This record gives sequence, structure tokens and C-alpha cells, in this order.
Amino acid sequence: MEYYGLGRTGIRVSPLCLGAMMFGSWGEPDHDESVRIIHRALDAGINFIDTADVYSGGESEEIVGKALASVDRSRVVLATKVHAAMGEDPNARGNSRRWIIEECERSLRRLGTDYIDLYQIHRPDEATDIDQTLGALSDLVHAGKVRAIGSSTFPAAQIVEAQWVAERRGLERFMTEQPPYSILVRGIERDVLPTASSYGATSASSMSSRSSRSWRRKQG
Repeated sequence: MEYYGLGRTGIRVSPLCLGAMMFGSWGEPDHDESVRIIHRALDAGINFIDTADVYSGGESEEIVGKALASVDRSRVVLATKVHAAMGEDPNARGNSRRWIIEECERSLRRLGTDYIDLYQIHRPDEATDIDQTLGALSDLVHAGKVRAIGSSTFPAAQIVEAQWVAERRGLERFMTEQPPYSILVRGIERDVLPTASSYGATSASSMSSRSSRSWRRKQG
């Protein structure tokens, strides 16, 4: 299988990314079956798995953690996300420093790993200054708990703002953007893709356990 650069992180990933959104109560409730799907993907050469804390209320991360417990973790590029509400506590959501630091620790425990290869902000948060978000993510990178950071479903203007703030403040910058994209939903071709490309970022959707296909900016 041919592998591609994940933005400019230096990490190389398979052209397909296995999305874990449907593992757990949202889709496949049988953990053993979900683990088998993950192992089949890894055996086929897919080395990139994408999940999020909110998928099945953390259950998806737990399933991925079970699957990775019996494989060589160093050979898997693991991505997850933070932002969505994880309970009724009004502070258990969003992109604040307080929540990102706390929820990263919880994701690490659910995933059964010491580090996350790609930690993504699942949605923009108008209530939080982007430098607070990038500052928290930078601290996680410097602590070795996160290898690279990315955004998800950010409009082009906010991708630019985040890059500008990171440069001005000397913070880690988003290296990827994960937008919704399909043959029917192609609006990102007008602005998000060119913007991501101009900053050397990979724009990638994930292949869920059901159907959708991964894609990324063409290299070269």
C-alpha cells in the first residue's frame, strides 16, 4: 500500500482512514465485532484510525483502545477529537483550555494509550478565544501527550485565523482539517480546500465502518 504525508507533520498514513463513529451504541454495539473490523483494516494495511470522544459517549474510544491493546501501537496513527458535550456539566464541552486538558486525559484513558497522534478540535467555538484553544493544545504537544493537532469542520476564515494566531503567539498550529465531503456535499472545494492547501495542511475525511471513502489533498 502507498502511504501519504499527513500535512507537513512527517507522519505517513494510508490513503484510507478507518472512521470509528459507528462503533458502540450509535451503530455496532458488539465490541468484539468492532474490534474484528479494526483488526481487518490494520491487516489490510490501513494504519490510520479516527474517532472522537463524543462517539457513543466515549464507547467508540474504548473499543478502539481494546483493539489496539493487542497490536503494535507504534504502527498505528490514532486520531481523536474534542469539543462536543460529554454530559450535563456546562463546562464539559467546547474548546476552552479547562476542558481540552481535562478531556484529553479522559480520552487517553479510554484509548488505553500514552499519546494521541492527531488531536482535533471537532467544531469551532465562538465562546472561546482561539489562542486559548491553541495554547492548551500546544501544552499537550509539549507534554508528549499529543503529536500533532488539527481542526474539523472549520470554515476557511477560521482556518486562516487559527494559523495567524499560532504564528503570532508562537503556538502549535493546526496541521489538518477534516471537513464533511462527498459527491453531494462539495462546498469545501470553493474555499476550504484551497485554504488548507495554501498552509500545507491535509484535508481529509475518514472512511467510517459503514461506507464513506477517505481522501486527502493530492501530493505534488
